[in-house]
Amino acid sequence: MKHKLLFVALISATIFFTTPALAGSRLLATSGVTQLEGGAGGGLTPWAVISGYGDEGEASVGAFYTSVDIQDFRLKVNCVSASYDNRYEISAAQQSFELKGVAGDIRQEVYGAKYRLYGDAIYTDFPQVSAGLQYKRLIDGDIADAVGAEDSDSGVDYYVSATKVHLAAAGGYHFLWNATLRATKANQMGLLGYGGDDNNGYKIMPEFSAVVLLSDSLAVGAEYRKKPDNLGAFNEDSFRDMFIAWFPNKHVNLTLAYAELGSIAASEDQNGLYFSLTSWFK
Repeated sequence: MKHKLLFVALISATIFFTTPALAGSRLLATSGVTQLEGGAGGGLTPWAVISGYGDEGEASVGAFYTSVDIQDFRLKVNCVSASYDNRYEISAAQQSFELKGVAGDIRQEVYGAKYRLYGDAIYTDFPQVSAGLQYKRLIDGDIADAVGAEDSDSGVDYYVSATKVHLAAAGGYHFLWNATLRATKANQMGLLGYGGDDNNGYKIMPEFSAVVLLSDSLAVGAEYRKKPDNLGAFNEDSFRDMFIAWFPNKHVNLTLAYAELGSIAASEDQNGLYFSLTSWFK
């Protein structure tokens, strides 16, 4: 009950404190899409961009839903996110990981915060750089205990991201790249706990995105996310995807991807479709 109350309280506070100043001065698609753990960026990895379309002195509030349907599992994520001044971002996400053919889900809450350190992804010569963290609370930790996780309650990821848009750089189309370094102990993003019998210390994992904007409202890209291999019971593979994102206006964006998630809990070749819908209110 406590975790549910905390989740609802953060959603309510986010909307209450930011609604009076909602605005949207930034360019279309500069919000990025929403990442599986709630931060603005790609689907798999956070970027240095700040969520929403609020610029200096403005705020944005949004909500999103994501579903990843692969051979043996299904991940559903609900999230709210808020930002202010194109510098501060907070988010709260709840992940539900379904084991197909087995009763019950693995649930995890992720509370995120991000701060833009310097730069602008479009208007400065240097990349935009942001630092963030994701506090993860595993609600259902029995399976994490069973597979040898050192901690089945909670963990924190820390990351630094750099994002840059090069205008008309790829055959006349705008090109975006992002590089993220994440310090993490999480097994399968935390759904199988944090740390393990093979490794219980933080590891620095690289994550990359490359995107071409075919128009102001349409983008195609690919992502790669390296993950730690902490558990002796299972090998943990890197995540990859190829996606298309549509931004018809500043209120909504849709993302469709083909995700290659590799081996998950000894189930090999876990590939499938990723769908995400984000709505921004202003």
